[in-house]
This record gives sequence, C-alpha cells and structure tokens, in this order.
Amino acid sequence: MKVRAASVGGCLQAAVESRADGAVVLRSTEALGWYPERLTDSLEQWAREAPDRTLVARRGADGQWVRVSYAQMLERARRVGQALVELGLSAERPLVILSDNDIEHLTLALGAMWVGVPYAPISAAYSLVSQDFGKLRHIVGTLTPGLAFAAGPAYGKAIQSVLPADVPVVLTAGVLEGRAVRSFASLLEAVPDERCERAHAAVGADTIAKLLFTSGSTKAPKGVINTQRMLCANQQMLRQCMRFLAEEPPVLVDWLPWNHTFGGNHNTGIVLYNGGTLYIDDGKPTPNGIAATLRNLREISPTVYFNVPKGFEEIALAMDHDVALRDRLFKRVKAFMFAGAGLSQPVWDKLDTHGAAVAGERVRIITGLGMTETAPSCTFAVGEEVRSGWIGLPIPGVEVKLVPMDDKTEIRFRGPNVMPGYWRAPEQTAEAFDEEGFYRTGDAVKWVDAADPSRGLAFDGRIAEDFKLSTGTFVSVGPMRARITQLGDPCVQDAVITGINRDEVGALIVPRVDAVRRLAGLAADAPLPEVLHHASVRGFFQALADRLWHESTGSANRVARLHVLAEPPSIDKGEITDKGSINQRAVLTHRAALVEALYEGDAADPFVILPARTQTRA
Repeated sequence: MKVRAASVGGCLQAAVESRADGAVVLRSTEALGWYPERLTDSLEQWAREAPDRTLVARRGADGQWVRVSYAQMLERARRVGQALVELGLSAERPLVILSDNDIEHLTLALGAMWVGVPYAPISAAYSLVSQDFGKLRHIVGTLTPGLAFAAGPAYGKAIQSVLPADVPVVLTAGVLEGRAVRSFASLLEAVPDERCERAHAAVGADTIAKLLFTSGSTKAPKGVINTQRMLCANQQMLRQCMRFLAEEPPVLVDWLPWNHTFGGNHNTGIVLYNGGTLYIDDGKPTPNGIAATLRNLREISPTVYFNVPKGFEEIALAMDHDVALRDRLFKRVKAFMFAGAGLSQPVWDKLDTHGAAVAGERVRIITGLGMTETAPSCTFAVGEEVRSGWIGLPIPGVEVKLVPMDDKTEIRFRGPNVMPGYWRAPEQTAEAFDEEGFYRTGDAVKWVDAADPSRGLAFDGRIAEDFKLSTGTFVSVGPMRARITQLGDPCVQDAVITGINRDEVGALIVPRVDAVRRLAGLAADAPLPEVLHHASVRGFFQALADRLWHESTGSANRVARLHVLAEPPSIDKGEITDKGSINQRAVLTHRAALVEALYEGDAADPFVILPARTQTRA
C-alpha cells in the first residue's frame, strides 16, 4: 500500500561515531537551519504577512467558533504584556496559569513571552481532581508566583488553599468569596507604553519563556526551564523533519493540554512558527469526552493530526461506522503523530485501512522520542516502514549519545533544544547531565536492526523501572507493560510489574473501567468490584493470564500471576500523573501489602488470576 505524499526532511540519516568506552554518538547528516531568537518574532511575522488569518479558534457557548487573528493576537499580547509589567512580574514572581486550554490562556502566554515574564501552565487536575492539592502546593512553593490566572471560580478551593493572600488572581469570569479578583478583560484595557517596549527589547534567546513542570512520574514535579532558544530551535528542527509544515499553513484540531510539552510546546509552536491555525478541541480521549473531538473532526480537516494512542484508538473505532468522519479527517491530512505511549499495532493497521478506503493510500504515521527537558523533540521516525515502538534517528541539531548501562542502553541528548536546568534545583540539575553536557534521559533504546543503523532506534523502557528476580535475571519492565496492554486491549489500561527479588514476575492490572463494564453488560454506575467478579470479565483476564504464560520465552518475561485492581490509582498518592501515566514505584510502595498477598501461594483472592500452567518453559 503506497503512502500519501508528504514532504519530509532530516532525521532519515545519521553519522555514527563509535567510541572506545562503548558509547555511540549519532548526529543528523543535515545541518540545523536559521531560527529566530524569540517565538513572538513569529507572531509579529504572521501578523504582518497574514494579519487576518485565524491563529486560534475555540467554540463559544453557542457552539460557533470564536476566532482571533494574528493581528488581533499581537495587539492582545502587547496589552497583556503591559499589564504584567505594571504588576511587577518577573522571573522571581512569574505568572501561573491553573486552567486548561483556551483563548485567554494563549493570550496570557504570548503576552508574558512578549515582555520576558516566565509563565507556568499547571495541570488543571492539580486543582480540580486532587483532594489535598499536594502537587499544586509544591509547585507554587517552588515558583513564588506574582499572579495567578484561572478560567473561573471552580478553581477557587485550590486558590484559597494554596496561593498566598497577597498573590493577585485573574479570572475569565466569576468571583471568589473573600478574595479580590481582577477580570481577564481588564488586562486587555492596558495601553502599551515605553515600559512594555523596553521589556520586549530585552527579551533574547536565553530569556526564560516558561517553566514547564514534569508530571512527577517518579518524584515530585520539577520545573523545567524553557528558554526562547529551546522553543525556536526545536520548531526549526520540526520544520526540517516535516517540510510540509512550511509548504502550507498547518491546520490543527488539538486537545492536548498546554501544561505538557507535546501540546504546549510542540503543537502550539508548530502553528505559531509556520503561520497556521489552531482549533482548540475541548474533547478528551475518553468514551464520554471523545464526542466533542469527533464533532470537531467532522467539521475541520486538519493538515496534520496529533493525539495520544488512546485518542487514535477511539477515532479509529468511530470511523468504522462513520464515513463522514473518516472522509473529513483524511481529506488533506499529511501525517499523523502520537506521543505519550506506544501506539498498538492493531490501531496503527486500522488507521492504514481507513486511509486506503478513502484515497487508496495510507497516511504517514510519525513518531519519535522527546521530553519536557528537550522542548520536546529529539528523534523522529518518519520513513514509510516505521512500526510501533520505533523512535528513529536524531533530528537536525541534536546529538544523541548511546551509553551502555548493565544490559540496557541509555539514550542521552545535547543540543540547543535541551534545557539549561531545573528551576531553583541546582542539585537535580547537576545530576541530570553527564560530564559532556548530555542530558541523561533514563530511557533505554535498542537498534531496530543492529546490522543496519539507518533503520534507527526503538524504545526499550525506562532504566529505573527495571529490576532483578531472585535468580539474578533482569526484568525489562517497559516492554512487558507494553505487551500486557496490547494483549489486554480493550480491557487493560496499564500494568505495574512486580517481582523484585522474588522468584516470579507478577503484574497489577489497571483495568479500563468503561471497557470491563461493557464486557459485563452492567450499568455505567456498577461498582468496580462487582464488575470484576462478573464471569465474562474473569474469563477475559483468565485468558490473558494463560496467553502471557504460554507465550513467554523465559522467566524474565513470564507473567506468573495477575491482580486486577479494584481501587484505581490515586493522583494524591502519586500513583498516577495528571496525564494518566502510571508511577510504577509509587504503586508498588503504596500497595506493598497487596503485592505480598499476590505472592502468598494460591490464596483465594477473588482479584488474583493464575495461569493454567499446563506447559513449562526453561
């Protein structure tokens, strides 16, 4: 099946340097091109060249799109920048944004960057889902903010609990009892003067653009310093890898949250850098939230589409019976790209099938490796033969170092897109870099084909998660979790691997609640323990346990027992991050008693599933 034509560039070839100590350094054979010093230079450029083009749009209360053009956004950014200068904001007193993606959020972000005030977009879950506000309190303490913004009074409890009384608050609408609040509209009334212009003139490549916090999947969230250089360099890297971005103004329909680097740096940056249009999608990749996304995709045809694997899964399933959705999505899209987790090959194949049905060709699916500390992209896999799990080769301007670590290989990065460090955390910053200035990712990789480096690298899990059995055998956690979620689709959301210093590998299964309820044929409000006891559900997980046991090749990947969790992971305990990823270490710590029970012989625990051990393997 042929691939839809889409101009790609760098990251298809790399020079390979093998060192005497076993390390390997990779560099793209394509040089990084020129990029501006400030991301707001792109806003100025497009406000001059295409003033009436829509930069951002979001549905209003009436369901119609509310649009802001490039010229309008430039004026809004300058006015907000003036207001921030008048409030005395600085790196020591930055702006914090507590709420999700909207036009006001983007205006504040661009206004802050215009005058060199760092801003920190914070996960809304830390205010709306968390009950103890622990992560939010940690972040606020790290930042010492000079201003906080939220969309409305729903954030009031978190604001009153965490923000000092002397920190001004701006809301799009509403009031907070007992606290002075300024309206967002009032910021737009500021009139730019010479103070605003001086502040803007002082912004350079090393000016802090934002403080983007990690999700805290292993420890407390860290504030990653994102400079203007990092953002602009990475956008030029992306343009060279996806040349179609410069050939036609990109159109995005995107829900990915701006407190994460994928949505906040990668996607919004692509729009701004290349003069495109961003349609803010208020949907989410959940059974209930996907409806808004599908509505938007039936109306707007993106030129490139980004999502997490679960989002692509929901959309692929919807296209099975929605021809209008399928035709609109595939009308002009040049490429799909996913991040955050591995895309299962069945979903990948289904997207290819839908593309072939529309145009007789499949759409290129791009993937790679990036992180908050690298703005984010560092490697890309853009070739026609790319498969799930591949991450490709370094993009122009990025150096990759592969370092042997026991039986794994860690990937490290150096380049203009790599952070200078963590905010107010000198020890963590020092630990993050090696003696040559390469950022230590903690991610493991391997060659797709060791005999042919041009085929690139594949992801091989997180080094810190791996452990040894009592026999001394190493267990590679990442690939095991990926295999369990793939074989357990659609009822398995994630898995936590157990077995440190034990004889056998086990797994705590995080079930996908909506899927197991459907399998059981029970109501949407049926208690999860009742659902997990249902014969159909137990039968599903028994079949999964049997397959995992019999398809294993040895003790390092043989799952000997499963426990299906009736209590979901807790964000307050750090077991799950705001983006839904599992903190393996935290789950094992907080559920130590459950892990002990899992290994207590064949105890009659209704949530434990043991495989039928009718076959044995060495």
